[in-house]
Amino acid sequence: MGGPQAAVSEATARLELIADTYLTVATPTQQALPELLALTAPVTRAIQGRLARNLAHLRNAVSACPALSVLDVEGGFYATLRLPSTRSEEAWVLELLERDSVHVQPGYFFDFHNEAYVIVSLLADEPVFEAGIERLVRRVMADAP
Repeated sequence: MGGPQAAVSEATARLELIADTYLTVATPTQQALPELLALTAPVTRAIQGRLARNLAHLRNAVSACPALSVLDVEGGFYATLRLPSTRSEEAWVLELLERDSVHVQPGYFFDFHNEAYVIVSLLADEPVFEAGIERLVRRVMADAP
């Protein structure tokens, strides 16, 4: 390419992006694809099992706390909890993290416009998930009037 250096540099960067974006998949990868896809079945079953067990544990744990509720789970790797509106989502998230070592995401990260919702990942290892949910439930129960 020729021309002013600034224009050449910008054009080169853009052409590299286009070339990388539209590169075809290598032939060996295409040929291996059926076997690669077959290998996903056990992993998929394991993930689905963990999600189901963690969701069942969550629903059971939350059933003991009337101040908490689990919204319908329609798919994905997370569940949404409705917490009491005794404090903001941010305050809930920070308190759970700082006092209970429980990491949740505030509902406003997921476009919830009302307070107070938190999102929990269902992908965590089951013992870690169960311990975190137990601490979350205890924190909410301690806050309930």
